[in-house]
Amino acid sequence: MNEHQSRALTEREVATQLGLSVATLRAWRLKHKGPRFVRFGRAIRYLETDIKHFVETSRVRRRGQELWS
Repeated sequence: MNEHQSRALTEREVATQLGLSVATLRAWRLKHKGPRFVRFGRAIRYLETDIKHFVETSRVRRRGQELWS
């Protein structure tokens, strides 16, 4: 895949990757939290690029610490 394509991941794949439960992802969707997702009919998918962005923007910077790259 090139830089403009992103694989669509299932809830279970994302939950495993982030160390969360599928129920947490579902609760976040209802609360409009968590990573962006796409809906194909009844199927929910998460794009890899959106998961990476979510992780990057979720980093916590401690006082006096530089954010690593």
